[in-house]
Amino acid sequence: MTTHTRNATVMVTGASGRTGSRVVQAVRAAGLDVREATRSRGFDWEDPATWADALRGADAAYLMYPTDVGSPAAAEGVGALAREAVGLGVRRLVLLSARGEDQALPTEEALASSGADWTVVRAAWFAQNFSEGPLADGLREDGRLVFPAGEVAEPFIDVRDIAEVVAAVLNAGDRYAGRTLEVTGPRLLSFRQAVAEVSGATGAELSYVPVPARAYGEHLTGFGVPREEAQLLVEVFETLLDGRNAHLTDGVRQVLGREPRDFADFAREAAAAGAWKG
Repeated sequence: MTTHTRNATVMVTGASGRTGSRVVQAVRAAGLDVREATRSRGFDWEDPATWADALRGADAAYLMYPTDVGSPAAAEGVGALAREAVGLGVRRLVLLSARGEDQALPTEEALASSGADWTVVRAAWFAQNFSEGPLADGLREDGRLVFPAGEVAEPFIDVRDIAEVVAAVLNAGDRYAGRTLEVTGPRLLSFRQAVAEVSGATGAELSYVPVPARAYGEHLTGFGVPREEAQLLVEVFETLLDGRNAHLTDGVRQVLGREPRDFADFAREAAAAGAWKG
């Protein structure tokens, strides 16, 4: 892709998900065409036979592995898809990775060794994890966020900022090829402070309950998460939530030329949209 290309086509994996749906919007807003790669449209990360049809004729792709970017399956799947993409002429690939997650490094390396013109976007913890998905369910259903984060501080990032960074990277030719970008929000908050901000935005009494990572793993398996996946998440949480990410980066400003959205603004907007109403 060349700088300011118009009508180029970007394949977006996970296009109906938390990040992918915003990437679809941001890529379209940047003047690029989108090809949504979802199971409902015939794409399946677990079935390589479905990849070629999704990739063929695209100019670039956004890769988001559906379970965890640090799983062994992610390294294998991302590497294999990236090699197939390059073979089909889709060289420009952007991978969503997790900031500070050592387990994700093999997946990043698999992308880098594929021959693609790659960019890795390592994101901080999503603000939208509080408004969408299992953590939001807990806040809605019993007013509690049960999570193994202790009192660690995290620079929560709005997923819309991640999406706009991805779109800008894809629309910038080779400027970000071969680079790893770390993106965070503008300030540090503990999970307890984040829940307090959600509580203030909603007017509801909400609380944060820190638990040990292994106890949380048992909690996950009790809710039907496969044991192997729960064990991986326990390992990730034990390392990722040790304070290593308790600092800010200027990745959003580097790419977009502005400050990232603040958590308070996210909480206010999500509350107004009814995110935490039962």
